[in-house]
Amino acid sequence: QVQLVESGGGLVQAGGSLRLSCAASGRTFSSYVMGWFRQAPGKEREFVAAISRFGGSTDYSDSAKGRFTISRDSAKNTVSLQMNSLKPEDTAVHYCGARDGSTLSRRISTINYWGQGTQVTVAS
Repeated sequence: QVQLVESGGGLVQAGGSLRLSCAASGRTFSSYVMGWFRQAPGKEREFVAAISRFGGSTDYSDSAKGRFTISRDSAKNTVSLQMNSLKPEDTAVHYCGARDGSTLSRRISTINYWGQGTQVTVAS
């Protein structure tokens, strides 16, 4: 199995940027498709972005496309989410997830391991 620890959340003004990181330990990092999800108060957890096992393919939600960039560093066993042009509606706990498979998926039910989450708050 794999353990995931997120970092990089915080408070930012609308239009600002944050970079989230997720450090993975345990089983071979390249065994997992990695993704970022978020959950706002009173709402269900939703997909944000995903990246394939070796970084060749990515997928983004409509709200993230053009503003966020997901990347992974196999040497450091990390996956990152660069978030630019942040909006108040991006406010949520952001979670890193690992999927034991080879295809990208937006479905939360396909995630095998979760981090503890990191809070992102965007002030208007």
